[in-house]
Amino acid sequence: MNSSYYPAGIFLAAALSALLLSCSPAGSYKMFGGYAQGGTYTVKVNFSDVKVSPEEVAASIDSILTLVDTTLSGYNGMSQLSRLNRGERIRPSSLLTEIYAYSYDMYRRTGGALDVSSAPLFDIWGFGFTADSLPEPARVSEALALCGMDRLAADMRDVLSEDGMLCAADLVLGGGEAPKLNFNAIAQGWTCDMVASHLHSIGVKDMLVDIGEIYCEGLNPSSKPWTLGVDRPVDGNETPGAELSGIWHSDGGAYGVVTSGNYRKFYVRDGRKFAHTIDPRTGYPVEHNLLSATIVAPTAAEADALATYCMVIGFDAAREFISGRDDLQGYLIYDDDGRMRTWSSSDFFLDR
Repeated sequence: MNSSYYPAGIFLAAALSALLLSCSPAGSYKMFGGYAQGGTYTVKVNFSDVKVSPEEVAASIDSILTLVDTTLSGYNGMSQLSRLNRGERIRPSSLLTEIYAYSYDMYRRTGGALDVSSAPLFDIWGFGFTADSLPEPARVSEALALCGMDRLAADMRDVLSEDGMLCAADLVLGGGEAPKLNFNAIAQGWTCDMVASHLHSIGVKDMLVDIGEIYCEGLNPSSKPWTLGVDRPVDGNETPGAELSGIWHSDGGAYGVVTSGNYRKFYVRDGRKFAHTIDPRTGYPVEHNLLSATIVAPTAAEADALATYCMVIGFDAAREFISGRDDLQGYLIYDDDGRMRTWSSSDFFLDR
């Protein structure tokens, strides 16, 4: 059965109920699933070479999701991220320091198009952790002045006090107003990779990890490489898999697969659509003809970040970027004078 995936919206956080275990049609496969803040998740695992019990695997996945929620979720008021954004002093976990360092590297690699310190912009446009919308230009300028990771330390660990603590203001080079961070463009993919890494550690070779974004490797229960449906980016298409643009075929390798688009999270004011993709370099929602970007990368975190990057820079720049990277596959859906058209890299294996 094909699995569908969809662009990140609300950050998917800790499990709210016990994981469900069930045997797949192939007896060696088991599926773990549960509810999480903002949605559900599914993990499919081939247990043929695994000595750990399914119950232990379920508990480990639950622990990972709980760790992510208590560290990175902006919707959990007691998470490390929420406390840091409120100005509290915290002792950052290794998860927080690692994803911060990765985000800083992505900021540099994308010329500022990916900026986890742009939380103030997402908040004032209503796509962050608030319900605001349609801000005045002066407010956009004020928020923009607080963004930009180039004004921050590249590594949290470099500014820890002797007792291993820090507050957000400690990150600012040369002083200034403390930043507010938002890891939504990376956190779901990062979580997929954390789950996959644990599964690797117990001997799993065939898996599909779906936590809003996708990591897949090896073969499915039918002993064939995984296949994933790419949703058609039609405004209001809220049901993953209901209307597909095509089916991507894996070759059995290890891949992160993520789609980002502006057709599920947006609002309309005075006949004008405001999408959730904000360009942190300008402070405004993007206005271009790229409808969705699907990226296949070595990790789900990279696929997550780069799918968002493509949505920021638009169709022409995204096509050039993907074409210049041998380690990526890409599939872009764009509007051409009212007609939906597609472009894919030569190695993106798609059935339409």
